[in-house]
Amino acid sequence: MTALLEFENVYASYAGAVVLQDVSFSIGKGEFVGLVGRNGAGKSTALHSVYGIPQVQGTISIEGTPVGQRQYEPASRGVSLVPQGKSIFPNLTVEENLLLGRAANRSGSWTVKAIYELFPNLGRGAKRLGTELSGGEQQMLAIGRALMAEPKLLLLDEPTEGLAPVIVDELVSALRTVHERGTAVLLVEQHIGMIQQLASRFIALRTGELAAAGPVEDLGTRDVQEIIAL
Repeated sequence: MTALLEFENVYASYAGAVVLQDVSFSIGKGEFVGLVGRNGAGKSTALHSVYGIPQVQGTISIEGTPVGQRQYEPASRGVSLVPQGKSIFPNLTVEENLLLGRAANRSGSWTVKAIYELFPNLGRGAKRLGTELSGGEQQMLAIGRALMAEPKLLLLDEPTEGLAPVIVDELVSALRTVHERGTAVLLVEQHIGMIQQLASRFIALRTGELAAAGPVEDLGTRDVQEIIAL
């Protein structure tokens, strides 16, 4: 079966500084996979490489077809990225931010109403500006906007950073629902407990190289703990 997302011998660099070195892995349709490693291991760069943000050598394919040079091509082909830091539009309302997710022009079942059902706090404040939202609500909005693009695969970069435990629990519940609705997820997260709750397997990077991969149960082994510094 053709992988939904596949990295083949990928090198990624910024201004000549190599961050990823000969990385190969794949994500299947409907999978939930955790991407783990210490700070600076190259996790965010791996996600950004799908969108061509660093300089990339090797092949990154979506459903068997290599990604081209257009930075917004992955979104049009069903891959949405929620970057670290949320990146919402602070001077637009919640609803206006969500509707921007329709720019990919893909059809599906993620409507504004469905996002409000997933994140009731957003529905209660649909007319609030981004500047009026809490950090947790901003993260919910960033995820909701990405879902409005009707992704087959959702890429998430440290979604729980700086959030209170109660908000983390809400995100866990929401992402479980997203996955149950058929969306594959690749999650970069230092909160290893979240990956253990949600993912079926993990991929571990160490200094830009693929260091380990396996079922999520193996995250508790000594060898993997040494790689990801649990």
